Amino acid sequence: MKVSRQNAMNVIELRTQRLRLRQWRDDDLPVFAALNAHAEVMAWFPETLSTAASHALAARCRDELAQQGWGIWAVELQASGAFLGIAGLQRLPASFPFAPGIEILWRLHRPYWGHGYATEAARAALHYAFETVGTDRVFAFTSLGNIRSQAVMERLGMRDSGQHFRHPELSPDHRLSEHVLYSIAAPQ
Repeated sequence: MKVSRQNAMNVIELRTQRLRLRQWRDDDLPVFAALNAHAEVMAWFPETLSTAASHALAARCRDELAQQGWGIWAVELQASGAFLGIAGLQRLPASFPFAPGIEILWRLHRPYWGHGYATEAARAALHYAFETVGTDRVFAFTSLGNIRSQAVMERLGMRDSGQHFRHPELSPDHRLSEHVLYSIAAPQ
């Protein structure tokens, strides 16, 4: 993995064999909105996002990258420049029972599932979290039924903590409320 500063804003850019994790561009927004409106992609989220909500999320990601240099990157396929989705790191809100900490996450457009891109992008972000951010543990979580994301977590070397929890931003009776918590410690 190659780490470099992308521009004057001091945004960190990560490169893997096939992917580039970079700052957001305006031309990412329509593709990101389509991703966030896709029922299958968003099946394990409370709802799909409107175009306005998707643009607001991208703006928050862009701003956080500009402010701290790392966060939730736009993921691009190096060979074609295609925007695949997002991957990266974010600080956990205090409302989570295992906070403080750093969460790793990813969300890719449906055509890019099954090619190892989520694992590759997340592995680069995970390496960055340990080697540069200096955190000693990274968390990931998803609804109980999201087996695909749990498989990515396991490929990353993360382990199921056995501690299910109710997502603090969902009502306790929401169909996706119960989550499984995975984590991985920094290499010794």
